[in-house]
Amino acid sequence: MPANRVLPVLKQLRDGSWLSQIRASSGPARHEPVTVRVLAYQLKGQGGEGAADGYRLVTTLLDARRHPARQLAALYCERWEVESVFAEIKTHQRGPRVVLSSKTPDGVRQQIWAHLLVHHALRELMLRTAATRGLDPDRVSFTETLRSARRSVTVTPGSFSP
Repeated sequence: MPANRVLPVLKQLRDGSWLSQIRASSGPARHEPVTVRVLAYQLKGQGGEGAADGYRLVTTLLDARRHPARQLAALYCERWEVESVFAEIKTHQRGPRVVLSSKTPDGVRQQIWAHLLVHHALRELMLRTAATRGLDPDRVSFTETLRSARRSVTVTPGSFSP
């Protein structure tokens, strides 16, 4: 939720989150407010944009006992890791605006599996690189690993085992 969006506190909850209401900006839903739960939190050790003011997560999971704020914040971070993987495959590995070329459902499945296997191999390479250098694997660049693998395949064909 953007930082400039006002989310009034209707009810403060024990875990620090609160209930609020929002409306859609257009369409028929703009007349009916939706009750949401707002979690405001900061991530330890995270710099970058938004870190100074922290983060706000808005959800329709209203039960704070069933869905503790800490757990939701942690899961939301995991969600962004998944989004990053999708971006790695779609934008960097496959290439922007490149579509699957197979003409049959089986061929499309085969291409998808090929992309997933290449991604897995690159991630394994990143993990090994991080381990040999004593780094957190998240500190190793996917795009640099991809470039390195592409160079090794084109410069010395046959040296990069599937």
